[in-house]
Amino acid sequence: MDDNVNNFFKNISGNLKEELTEVILEQGSVRIERIVSMGHASPPGFWYDQDRDEFVILLKGSAGLLFDGKDEISIMAPGDYVNIPARTRHRVEWTDKSVETVWLAMYY
Repeated sequence: MDDNVNNFFKNISGNLKEELTEVILEQGSVRIERIVSMGHASPPGFWYDQDRDEFVILLKGSAGLLFDGKDEISIMAPGDYVNIPARTRHRVEWTDKSVETVWLAMYY
């Protein structure tokens, strides 16, 4: 394989004790991460409250996101994406327990 080509799904273990977060690229004010979850969720009472906008697309698996002030969980399936403005409090309520949930997150 070409040294410049990588695979987003390579080296994913089916036995994740903790969520895996890997920085794929960081350039200037942009950071791109691969996040792999398997039954992981935000800790009780924890809310993400980031100082940068976040674009996230779910590539594999499924998950439920909850945004502060909303009563309904946003269910995400492969191909679903969301743009989360900076300072928008949100949390991961659940991720699929039977298959890896693979996210691509871009912070800008």
